[in-house]
Amino acid sequence: MTYSKHPVALSILLVAMLTLSITASSETLAISDSIPFAEDADVPAAVRNECNLNTKLAKFIRTYAAKHFDKVVSISDADKNSKKLTISITDVHGQGGGAWSGSKSVKIEGTLTQNGKVLGTFRALRASGGGAFGGYKGTCSILGRCVKTLGKDVAAWAANPSMDSRLGDL
Repeated sequence: MTYSKHPVALSILLVAMLTLSITASSETLAISDSIPFAEDADVPAAVRNECNLNTKLAKFIRTYAAKHFDKVVSISDADKNSKKLTISITDVHGQGGGAWSGSKSVKIEGTLTQNGKVLGTFRALRASGGGAFGGYKGTCSILGRCVKTLGKDVAAWAANPSMDSRLGDL
C-alpha cells in the first residue's frame, strides 16, 4: 500500500509518529563531576592527593552510563525528571609501592533517586593486584583499574537499580 494514494492512512501514520515522539521520554542520568570521599573514609593521604580517584570514578561512570541512558549530565544540569546518582568513596586500601605492597581496593556506596524517590542503593568494592605486569604499575595506576571497573558496575546497576545491592567483589 502506498500512503500517497491513501491520505487518511498517511494522516493516521503521521499522528501516531508525532504522538510517539511527544510521549517518549528520554532517560537522563545526573552525576557529580567529582565523587567525594566520605567524611570517615580511610584513605591514605598520598592516594587522596595524587591519584584523582574522585574525578576518574565520575568519568568512568559517565562513559559507561552513556550506553544505558539517552543523556548523562552533571548534577547541576539535571532537570526534575533526571535520575540522580549520589556516590561517595568510603574506603581505599592502597599503600605506596605498587603491586609489591599488596592488593589495592576501592569501596563506594551510592543512591539513585528520581523526583525525590529512592530507586535503589548499593555498596561496591573492587580490588586489583595490578593485572599483567602489575609489578611495574604504581599504586595510582592499580587503583585506577579498580575505579574503572567500578564505573562499569555502577553504570549497569543504574540502568536496572535495586535496593541494598552489592556490586563487584562484595
